[in-house]
Amino acid sequence: MLYEDVQKFSNAAAGKIKLLNEHFGKYFLRAIMAGFFIAVAMIYSNVIGNVFSVSDELKPWGKFIGALVFSVAVLLIVFIGSELFTGNNLIMAFGAFDKKVSWGDAGKVWLVSYIGNFVGCVIFSLIFVGAGASGTKDYFASFIGGKLSIPIPEMFFRAVLCNFFVCLAVACGVKLKSEAAKFCMICICISGFVVSGFEHCVANMAIFTTSLCLVDGLSVLDMLKNLVVVTIGNMVGGALLLAMPLRFMSNDK
Repeated sequence: MLYEDVQKFSNAAAGKIKLLNEHFGKYFLRAIMAGFFIAVAMIYSNVIGNVFSVSDELKPWGKFIGALVFSVAVLLIVFIGSELFTGNNLIMAFGAFDKKVSWGDAGKVWLVSYIGNFVGCVIFSLIFVGAGASGTKDYFASFIGGKLSIPIPEMFFRAVLCNFFVCLAVACGVKLKSEAAKFCMICICISGFVVSGFEHCVANMAIFTTSLCLVDGLSVLDMLKNLVVVTIGNMVGGALLLAMPLRFMSNDK
């Protein structure tokens, strides 16, 4: 990575903490909007899965197309602009490794964007449920139990790998100039983590909110356990597995 690219990432980190400190309301609204976009992708992906679940022969296609359309989340975040916690794991850690921001700044951005994403996911998912959830009750019931019963070590490493993929997409969104190139790389990276069955904490916020409203007998404690483990794994995947080597392998000034 050229030093000009290093500056792009570090300046992005500095810009985020500056916006948060000077215009908290605006920053928090951007985080809520990112939650909306993730919930949009969750709805799109799961409705596709539900449509293709009518036949065992079509289910694999439903999984593939559902993974592909989930890319709309990061496409909207990159092209429209909003604050996603998992993408911020990369940007803020990169800025901290480059000493452009402090780790305290990084933690502040992570916390506020996480809360905002949660608020956005809950609001949009409740609207989806209120609209009838597109007849997906049985579909959510078919997979939510398995999602909540993933062993903790597997859950953690799925989360690490997930945010490695997501942050690759975010990095391409920052580095590439062509919108067509950004579109292609984001779709490839995001669909890769979804079709692989990896765990994304913000997507899970939307899935769990919808599932609680549609499926009886779910454990809130199991959902909270999943969110804690997956959140930590996502942070490791974005900040340590990707941001750290990206910064230290890059050209210095």
